[in-house]
Amino acid sequence: MSHTNTLRTVLLTIGLSAAAHAADDVCKALFDADKKMILTAHHTYATENLPAHKDPRVSEMIYTGGLHGAVYLQVSGKWKRSGMSPEDSLKQKEENIRNTKASCRYLRDEAVNGEAAAVYSIQTENEDSKSTGTVWIGKSKGMPLREEMDYDSTMHVAVRYDYSNVRPPM
Repeated sequence: MSHTNTLRTVLLTIGLSAAAHAADDVCKALFDADKKMILTAHHTYATENLPAHKDPRVSEMIYTGGLHGAVYLQVSGKWKRSGMSPEDSLKQKEENIRNTKASCRYLRDEAVNGEAAAVYSIQTENEDSKSTGTVWIGKSKGMPLREEMDYDSTMHVAVRYDYSNVRPPM
């Protein structure tokens, strides 16, 4: 191999390594935003569209905040306290991150309900599934405001997060 080809190979390797590191940094920022959200009081509104179901499935969750806070799920119109705490959710998130290959990149800035957000694409793959999606991270608090995810081309999930006036259900 000539000196020019060796130099080109080294530069290409450095460039690819830097690009992979930058993608890792973007994914880390998204994962950190997710972890911060888990520990912050919030209300989650999700809509799942499955090809096997005619109507979308709508669900809600409330996290009361903090590591030892409570998580509530709305099931068939009734609120129930989940057996999973925010601490459990955080541990599960960290395990998922360790067992998942992810590729992330910044797309653009735009507003979500009047709040400035950075928009990212994310692709994940583990031994069980693949997903692609878009995540809007609020610039003021650094937490997700909205997500649109497609899982294995069989399910589309749209999620919106609300951090204002969050209270446990009655």
